[in-house]
Amino acid sequence: MLATGQSMVAVFNKLMEKGKPKEIHLAVVIAAPEGIAYLEKHLPENCHLWVASLDEKLNDKDYIIPGLGDAGDLAYGNKL
Repeated sequence: MLATGQSMVAVFNKLMEKGKPKEIHLAVVIAAPEGIAYLEKHLPENCHLWVASLDEKLNDKDYIIPGLGDAGDLAYGNKL
């Protein structure tokens, strides 16, 4: 899932310390428009994003709405 995009940009920046590939393809099952906008702003043009499903938005806790329900939120304990 791509919510805010901040984790993906952090990983990208760390990987670039090891070398710079000609192209990068990022694939996500579900994304929020805010995350896509963040990636467009912070990643170079040789990055290509593939999104299976675009949801409406993020809520005030940065959860994707409507998202996939509580599955991810509850995987590590009670919901925050």
